[in-house]
Amino acid sequence: MAVSLDLTNDETRKTLSDKVNAVKAPERPNLIGMSREELGEALITAGVPEKQVRMRISQIWHWLYVRGAKTFEEMLNLSKALRADLAANFTVERPKIIEDLLSKDGTRKWLMQFPSRGAGNPVEIETVYIPEEGRGTLCISSQVGCTLTCTFCHTGTQRMVRNLTSEEVLMQLMVARDFLGDFPDKDTPQGAIVPEEGRKVTNIVMMGMGEPLYNFENVKKALLIASDGDGLAVSKRRITLSTSGVVPEIYRTGEEIGVMLAISLHATNDTLRDEIVPINKKYPLAELLKACREYPLASNARRITFEYVMLKGVNDSLEDAKEMVRLLKGIPAKINLIPFNPWPGSSYECSDWEQIEKFADFINQCGYASPIRTPRGDDILAACGQLKSESERLRKKEREALEQ
Repeated sequence: MAVSLDLTNDETRKTLSDKVNAVKAPERPNLIGMSREELGEALITAGVPEKQVRMRISQIWHWLYVRGAKTFEEMLNLSKALRADLAANFTVERPKIIEDLLSKDGTRKWLMQFPSRGAGNPVEIETVYIPEEGRGTLCISSQVGCTLTCTFCHTGTQRMVRNLTSEEVLMQLMVARDFLGDFPDKDTPQGAIVPEEGRKVTNIVMMGMGEPLYNFENVKKALLIASDGDGLAVSKRRITLSTSGVVPEIYRTGEEIGVMLAISLHATNDTLRDEIVPINKKYPLAELLKACREYPLASNARRITFEYVMLKGVNDSLEDAKEMVRLLKGIPAKINLIPFNPWPGSSYECSDWEQIEKFADFINQCGYASPIRTPRGDDILAACGQLKSESERLRKKEREALEQ
């Protein structure tokens, strides 16, 4: 007999999360992604005298997050004996890079492989870097797969494998900085914290694979390390966490992480949103928008972003635009309109460009910024909603061809 699971139920999600995260610790833990407290405890277990721990934390933190050290041998202000002890007990290795793809528009995508952390095969996720004039945005994943099954999203067609650890979330930023030259090189004086030409990654968006608020603790730890002023030092005003609407954790995001907030809205009534963003059945629009109004950091200087994918004949009428303005009244907001990226098997089409512009013009006239997102990296399957699913399909076809 087939059993149906309600994936909008938090208890069901927690059960699934527990199962997919029943992981076995690696032989040598990676120090990247540990909080200062965890790093201190790890050093004590490795035999570092307690009176030295505070100093060693500061030194290692600097080497990892300011200098981007990939080995303990690079940590030259640690004794040779200590470096050997650290190497015997821990690692600071980066993930394996399966693909490094560059789009014709400058967008770059990395396919990264992480250990299985238990039985089974290693897991793979994708991270995207989008260069723009005066800024560079890194789109980071939070889960391997996704449980949300939003009907317009190709990434949502993947099965949920497991949550990423704080190390794996943070490692995506580390890898991007490695490849883009965002860490000082070995010849840079010890006091320098950025390359001579400044950093390429200026902004982070948690908009990759997965729902970040269903992996709250690991995402929180990673983002607090990313924004630490003595390390990676990305301003919290330049970090945006996007959620499909996990209401309880929206409150926690403002209180415990303190980053900018984005909401995957995509519909202006519960009936349609129940269909295309199923989490709405658990947290309907009234609850979601109440959480946005009460988000502690929201202001005209720190507006909440509402993401809205434009689906032809589904959610793109002027009536939808009018209802959006009504719903968002009183919320410091901007609306990002996202042209739908078609994918094989989808029943949706992208709205006509003329209709998207009419939609945007109406919202602008009502006082809301309403930029239309330019598709980026679609030639390397890096556009919004494309992450990993299409890559997996192509890789499967390649494997099948080899087996024939």
